Amino acid sequence: MSKTLFEKIIAREIPATIVYEDELCLAFKDINPCAPLHTLLVPKKPLIQLSHATAEDQAMLGHLMLTATKVAALEGLGDAYRLVVNNGAKAGMSVAHLHLHIIGGRPLKWPPA
Repeated sequence: MSKTLFEKIIAREIPATIVYEDELCLAFKDINPCAPLHTLLVPKKPLIQLSHATAEDQAMLGHLMLTATKVAALEGLGDAYRLVVNNGAKAGMSVAHLHLHIIGGRPLKWPPA
């Protein structure tokens, strides 16, 4: 099975503007941003989408949520940002690897869809 785009970024086979990394995840700038700040946070463990997660993934999922706050702070957003998780192609997911969109830097509207 071939690697996803995000697995290639994690492996440094494809360049990306990395803003954060630890043992469980990597955050990098989205190449097609929808706001002044649009960063993707991906687990290093391949997981196709949130609905494929199991109890074994619980700690990693919690780590992603806490790390999103850390990345938002590093990017200067403080507590004003949005997290988006698309689950499946019909929800707008374009890479089959779980990822969180950290979006901010301007007033965001609701509903987002």
